[in-house]
Amino acid sequence: MMNELYNQRILKLAADIPHIGTLADPQASADAVSRLCGSKVHVDLALQDGKVSAFAHQVEACALGQASSSVMGRQIIGSTPDELRRVGKAMRAMLKENGPAPEGRWQDLEVLQSVRDYSNRHASTLLTFDAVEDCLAQLGV
Repeated sequence: MMNELYNQRILKLAADIPHIGTLADPQASADAVSRLCGSKVHVDLALQDGKVSAFAHQVEACALGQASSSVMGRQIIGSTPDELRRVGKAMRAMLKENGPAPEGRWQDLEVLQSVRDYSNRHASTLLTFDAVEDCLAQLGV
């Protein structure tokens, strides 16, 4: 199990998470916590002209949560709320319904396909998506 889940690509992403910290003046903030393992993510977000203009997060999660947060940190700036919801939906479908991995600039998330067979790891992998979507809901977009 450990080799399947914690492969070198996941560990590399987990070791290099961009935008760590907090924003001085976020338009929305959210926390997401996995009740099963205690992993947690805090997200700060700001939008301008219908796109994410600023993002920061604090990630206290396993390597799976860190890896998905790493990809989020790399791709979120410039994303629209609709794009972020589509990516979150694709991730949930990939893990829970054997759906395809997100594509395009989000294709690095395919490395997390191995998580689909371990439902107890889904929550920590999806924390960053849950927190970002909470921020978007707060902003009403």
